[in-house]
Amino acid sequence: MFHIRVVKTASGAQAVQVVYYRDRKRNVFKHVGSAKTKEGLESLKLAAQDLIDHYIPPLPLTEPVKSDNVLVLNKTEFLGVYYSFLYEVLSALHSQIGFGKIKERLLLDLVIMRIMEPASKLRSIELLQDYFGIGHQRQNYYRSACKWMGLKPVIEASSVDFATRHYGFNFDLLFYDVTTLYFETFDEDELRKTGFSKDNKSQQPQILVALMVTKEGLPIAYEIFPGNTFEGNTIIPVVKKFTEKYAVQEFTVVADAAMISMANIEQLMQNSIHFIVGARLANLSSSLIDQIDKSIGREDGNSIRIKTDNGALICNYSISRYRKDKYEMEKQIEKARIIIQHPSKNRKPKFTKSDGAIMQLNEALIVKTTKLLGIKGYYTDLKDSVASNQTVIDRYHELYRIEQAFRMSKSDLQTRPIFHYKEEPIKVHLLICFMALVVSKHIELRTGVSIKRFITESKKITDARLLNKITGKEIKIRTQLSPQILQILKSLNLPH
Repeated sequence: MFHIRVVKTASGAQAVQVVYYRDRKRNVFKHVGSAKTKEGLESLKLAAQDLIDHYIPPLPLTEPVKSDNVLVLNKTEFLGVYYSFLYEVLSALHSQIGFGKIKERLLLDLVIMRIMEPASKLRSIELLQDYFGIGHQRQNYYRSACKWMGLKPVIEASSVDFATRHYGFNFDLLFYDVTTLYFETFDEDELRKTGFSKDNKSQQPQILVALMVTKEGLPIAYEIFPGNTFEGNTIIPVVKKFTEKYAVQEFTVVADAAMISMANIEQLMQNSIHFIVGARLANLSSSLIDQIDKSIGREDGNSIRIKTDNGALICNYSISRYRKDKYEMEKQIEKARIIIQHPSKNRKPKFTKSDGAIMQLNEALIVKTTKLLGIKGYYTDLKDSVASNQTVIDRYHELYRIEQAFRMSKSDLQTRPIFHYKEEPIKVHLLICFMALVVSKHIELRTGVSIKRFITESKKITDARLLNKITGKEIKIRTQLSPQILQILKSLNLPH
């Protein structure tokens, strides 16, 4: 920084200088002139100030230049980019949800990689280094994974607590469903069993996974069963365990028709668990079908409530559903007629029956199906004063949220196929996928964008890695945050 200095000369005049200081020494930059009068002195000071105001030195003179602060183009090497912003956001969400308190850095990092780019555990460790510069040793995974299974209750409790604090979950309503996850092998064991596959992989062993979500679709608990387990046998132990763990008094579970049976209904009632489940109307008695047919009325939105041994049976009529059902029935009847004219040993379509060696149309089934066109049924033990017909129907239709969660886990998070062969790694894999599903679903709920879109936008914010060859130090320069990212951070209640 320049300063104006006034000194007396040997002749008695006053000299004006422009000076600067370096290393505690005064240096004269410019001798402006000398004056013997007050007016002349003021003129020299103005000239000195003008020099200071308009002079731009090539380099700062106040202190030596630090090489760390200057990048010379031909002395700089571009090393690549890190996606540290994405890592920081997902780590912040771990803490927000409550996963951060488990203090297992490798587990949390594997969850982040499952969201960003699903891969094997060992490949994920490599990608953590490539994408974020975070190093983990493979041996740490083998040593730590065996301890992680004990964290399942803590992870689920954190999810429940988070859903309670941020989504108003109060245990009054829970959605339940199961899916199957297959393995890239044909060898079975006690856990991996062949069974009815929802992925059309009936020849490959699988496991059955039960998932519970809030009415918003946020996962809060899961259980694993052998692949040959009948899905209807899972709901009672899973829901009962959940209600006992959290000492729930009033509770309603929503599930699809595959979960309903007389035994299940009785056990739900015995355990004071309210239910809303889909009804398979085609399995009803002829007398009950006739009662529905006569009572429902063929007006869009009509509903009736009938008392049965399985609780109240609510039936709802929809014109759009009628058109769809009618189209499907007519298509199947036409297919049946073709098969009757050209018999095949391996094909026996719906609406056909055999009388000895002769195949013919099943007229009784056609009449029965016609009576139920456009009608959907639901069982519940909730009284009309507690939940109207429309309330029951609306709550059941929200079951699609758990189907969304399954789709997200299978496609975005690539939960299956599973490549592990032992029970412990399989359970660790499901734990990681569950945690990733909780984080991903929270992102979608809060931001209104898909997890794929979130990853795409976040990866646009990169840290350029530049090597200063003069100092040998690496410098990182981050991309400016876009308006979309700023909105996402605001929606997630994260600082920016």
